[in-house]
Amino acid sequence: MLFDQIQETVAFIRQRATTQPKLGIILGTGLSSMTEDIVVEREFVYGLLPYFCAATVDSHRGKLILGTLHGVPVVAMAGRLHYYEGYSMQELTFPVRVLHALGIEHLIISNASGSVNGDIDAGDLIFLRDHINMQPDNPLRGPNDPRLGPRFPDMLHAYDRELNAWAITRAEAHGLKAHEGVYLALPGPNLETPAEYHMAHVIGADCIGMSTVPEVLVARHCGLPVFVVSVVSNKCYPIAEIQPTTVADVIATVQAVEPKLRGVMKDLVERLG
Repeated sequence: MLFDQIQETVAFIRQRATTQPKLGIILGTGLSSMTEDIVVEREFVYGLLPYFCAATVDSHRGKLILGTLHGVPVVAMAGRLHYYEGYSMQELTFPVRVLHALGIEHLIISNASGSVNGDIDAGDLIFLRDHINMQPDNPLRGPNDPRLGPRFPDMLHAYDRELNAWAITRAEAHGLKAHEGVYLALPGPNLETPAEYHMAHVIGADCIGMSTVPEVLVARHCGLPVFVVSVVSNKCYPIAEIQPTTVADVIATVQAVEPKLRGVMKDLVERLG
């Protein structure tokens, strides 16, 4: 059934757009304006696409965009879906399966996160080298359709360390401080307690957030290479440095970084395209 739903959605899109995307992009909190660099062929509101769920978070535009970015054909998600919105893991990762079926060769994911590493500050970038999944469900749970991927996908090389090293140098060239790091995924929507931030630090995380890992799991199940950039929106370690944080604070920090991040994304798209 899932396979058929994917094919139906892909057919719907292909009847209305001719772009054959090479890259897929998921834009997280506060980053949707990066779509301004895309020469748009067609936009689709999530809720009007077959089997897509509507985005309910104000900072996520909830549109699927096809076009070219710096000369490379792309399909971009302007905003993502989250488990805390009430969707199942299968529902919130369905778009990744559609992007794969549209023919993308690489998936670029962005998010905003809190730093639980005392050496990583708000406004820094973290390119993921690994993750810790503490969300309460897994999008691969249930019957496995071998047409979509293997029953037990290996996660040893989920992230491209060589590409991360290149990205760090490009970020620095654009005036951004960048690191490699481990992302801890929790369900949200509340921000974490000081004890939870401390736990995240102790178990080896560098940053913490409420997304991304389900999408990575499905991408790797599909055989898609993944690149993830996390914009640090607030510092959550050491505990004594934690300040009250609002969504508005998070968005403001991310948007301050965004102009330079767009330069990094241009370099990345040109490299992968």
